[in-house]
Amino acid sequence: MNDYKIINDPVFGFIKIPRGLLLNIVQHPLMQRLTRINQLGLASVVYPGARHSRFQHSIGALHLMSEAIATLRQKGNFIFDSEAEAVEAAILMHDIGHGPFSHVLEHTLFKGISHEEISLMMMGKINHELGDQLNLAIKIFKNEYPKNYLHQLISSQLDMDRLDYLRRDSFFTGVNEGNIGSARIIKMLNVHDDNLVVEHKGIFSIENYLTSRRLMYWQVYLHKTAVGYESVLISALNRAKALARSGCTVFAPPSLKFFLDNDVDAKWFDEHPETIDVYRELDDNDIWCALKVWMHHDDKILSTLADNMVNRHIFKVEVSDTPFSEEYVEEISQHVSGHLGIDKNDSKYFVVVNTIQKDMYDMDDDNITIMYDDGTTKDISKASELLNVELLSKKIRKYYLCYQRI
Repeated sequence: MNDYKIINDPVFGFIKIPRGLLLNIVQHPLMQRLTRINQLGLASVVYPGARHSRFQHSIGALHLMSEAIATLRQKGNFIFDSEAEAVEAAILMHDIGHGPFSHVLEHTLFKGISHEEISLMMMGKINHELGDQLNLAIKIFKNEYPKNYLHQLISSQLDMDRLDYLRRDSFFTGVNEGNIGSARIIKMLNVHDDNLVVEHKGIFSIENYLTSRRLMYWQVYLHKTAVGYESVLISALNRAKALARSGCTVFAPPSLKFFLDNDVDAKWFDEHPETIDVYRELDDNDIWCALKVWMHHDDKILSTLADNMVNRHIFKVEVSDTPFSEEYVEEISQHVSGHLGIDKNDSKYFVVVNTIQKDMYDMDDDNITIMYDDGTTKDISKASELLNVELLSKKIRKYYLCYQRI
């Protein structure tokens, strides 16, 4: 019997999963749930090929982590086998708490708790089932282990999570500008003063990485059509929740109905341990199943929003570098409510204003350090000759006005 399983990945080719702890995690129902959750949420409305799952991303991140560990060891950094397995387990499970459609649920069906916190809860459940074999992995994930660079491999400006999703999302969307040299970057990794650094020879790959990341955010992740489609879904879920809480009958699979009927937040998760077991059954299919039924609901607002989702009637989206005036938003709200024949107060479901801010590189956050041959280091913003430091760290804010087409 082979001591590993092989997965044929379209991005990285054959990926080996060692038998034992890592394969047990891959085969666990909580990990298999990620096969039913799209990595890019609703981005497929713009890029039809973007149908890959969070499970595929997790396997890819595991592969890159094993490559990174091998590189660091070759350069004289001593990493115990137990540490290597733990950090690989941690990256494998880093997205295990994600809900359907990426971050949509974090703002609608439950509030005040992030998918990272839910991931930790799920890691705890798997750890209990596997006889505390994940204690070290959880410590590294929470940055409670002495070797800081191991945590940076999981969560930092240059972690294996980002290296995989940029490469993978570029592949499946066909947006070639996002294709980064992940193999080159990993080969240039090293450790200095317990921090992850990039050797100077890899600086051009880092410059390309930062530029590609910026392009992918505005061209894919925050594409105005995808933002408009997501706004429809959020409005539909908010309306369904409002109806359910008012006593109206709203069809939903049991896992979704639980979150429609209750105001779930971080405190709720603490006081109702069964919530995590309900959450684990929630995936993209539950939402789509409900939306198809909601199309025929007596409530005009819910049925219209559900029809928008199922039949791709996306909100019209206007993007501005400055806030939209209250008068302009009010004017559109009146047009929409009049066209749909709904109360003015209910136009909030069809007219949505979003503010989105993203920067390519945050100098105040965990930074990317370049190491020279003499052992000295510089932040990438100072080491790069191509990237303007002010442009590099400039926070870009855009205002999205999404509303029903009339």
